[in-house]
Amino acid sequence: MIISGPAGSGKTTLAHRLALLIGCPALCRDEIKEGMIAANSGFVSGPSDSLSLRTYNLFFAAIRLFLEHGVTHIAEAAFQHQNWARGLESLRPLAELRIVRCQVASALAKARVARRGHEQSSRAAHDDSHHISGERFDQIRLGAPTLDVDTTNGYRPELGAVARFVRSP
Repeated sequence: MIISGPAGSGKTTLAHRLALLIGCPALCRDEIKEGMIAANSGFVSGPSDSLSLRTYNLFFAAIRLFLEHGVTHIAEAAFQHQNWARGLESLRPLAELRIVRCQVASALAKARVARRGHEQSSRAAHDDSHHISGERFDQIRLGAPTLDVDTTNGYRPELGAVARFVRSP
């Protein structure tokens, strides 16, 4: 399953909640990058920085590894359509994709990004400024079953319905 959406749209929180509910791992691109930052002191984040590019490749290699070993999992990232399409192209035959696209108003996304930047020092690893919800974010669209989830206040549709969508044949 893929969870996508702009920065501050609630992707990571939803990914971890669904993973617990379904009983599978959540593979979160930002968490991978944060682990890489921990091993590279003094790193400064920026658009298309060297670790972002390495993280992209590692993220899709991990997805491949999970799929090749029959591991149901949730892959979550703030990639726009072109980056998801490029990364998933060779993996499509290995998976039954379900796509969940998180959506929230731009003002709330900005507030969430600012809040977590203050609360989580690890967020300095990410340059979220150009991934905030709004007109410029090109949502993933791959011809797979897709569900849009409003994360403004909880989940619409509710979490159980999202889990049923993910589990559906």
